[in-house]
Amino acid sequence: MLKRVASHFQKIETANTRRNILQIHSGDRRHNPPTTFQYRAMETNSPDNAADRRVYPIRRLTPHFGVECLDVDLSKVDLRDTERADSLMRQIKKDLIEHRVVLFRRQELSGQQQVDLSNALGTVESTFYQHPKSPHPDIFRVSNNDEEGCTHVGRSGWHIDGTFQMKPFMYQTMYFPSVSQGGDTHFIPFKELYDGLSLQEQEYYNTLWMVTGKRQAPIHPLICQHPFRDETTMLFHCGKSFVQGWYQDVTTTGTDGVDRVKTNSNHMVPAETIQEKLTNEIESRFDEIGLRMKWEQGDFMINDNLGLAHYASDGTQANSQTVGLRVLHRTTITGGPETVPQKADGRQSFKLNNSPISW
Repeated sequence: MLKRVASHFQKIETANTRRNILQIHSGDRRHNPPTTFQYRAMETNSPDNAADRRVYPIRRLTPHFGVECLDVDLSKVDLRDTERADSLMRQIKKDLIEHRVVLFRRQELSGQQQVDLSNALGTVESTFYQHPKSPHPDIFRVSNNDEEGCTHVGRSGWHIDGTFQMKPFMYQTMYFPSVSQGGDTHFIPFKELYDGLSLQEQEYYNTLWMVTGKRQAPIHPLICQHPFRDETTMLFHCGKSFVQGWYQDVTTTGTDGVDRVKTNSNHMVPAETIQEKLTNEIESRFDEIGLRMKWEQGDFMINDNLGLAHYASDGTQANSQTVGLRVLHRTTITGGPETVPQKADGRQSFKLNNSPISW
């Protein structure tokens, strides 16, 4: 079932598409010719390195993040076969930490199989409306036809999922039993986005907290630490209805001469002020570091919701009679207490009925 081949990647730049080589295009076709990056998996491990051998070969989706996992038929994975299943899931979790996106192409998954795989990664938590055609109560079915699934999902702005919870979702899975022309999803990596900011912008964003006002009504730091990657990440939603505003840290000096930082909950920066800044920054960097995911029927993706923002393109809602029916089956997966957003100084997300930690 699984081909045990270790791999590293050799970059090949070419204008030709070859069989089993995935093309990723960046750039706006209307203004700039797209840059094409192609990667070929290569064997590297020796028999003496058996402990480090991969369960499946991979090839990169972009120079910055994401891999396609090869030679795996997830529909034949028996999670009751502890040895094989544990080996596979360990590899997937390792790849998620390292690459933030893992993609399996040409899959045929039932709703139950998708949910079972999701629960092997964490705990599935369903928080959305269940469409009558959803194949499982824990699957959120999305479409460009309201008779087939929920429409206009993910179109309000760049975001991560679950900002209305104290623990935003750790991972999400996306399975496409049917795809449409132009129904792309866009992804942007937080580390690279943050690293590209000026020092002044980094310092300003580090003072901001997102006031959600939704459901659990958490207040999240805009800048925090990734729980698994030992790096700075970000947390935001650019949809107007998802953010009430932004609190800002203030620094005061006590009588003992020690500076203390506390979140000022008596004043809010308007929501759209920061949302527009973030959107403009993403759009200016997208061709350089982003992924414009052109789905194929049978694609199954798992992505690191705490390390990436995503956005459903205009084409995801194009007329199904014109561009074809688009159907997405999505699950959302929560982690443990380590996934409560936390800043480098130890302060975590909080609610107004609790006292925010001050330093």
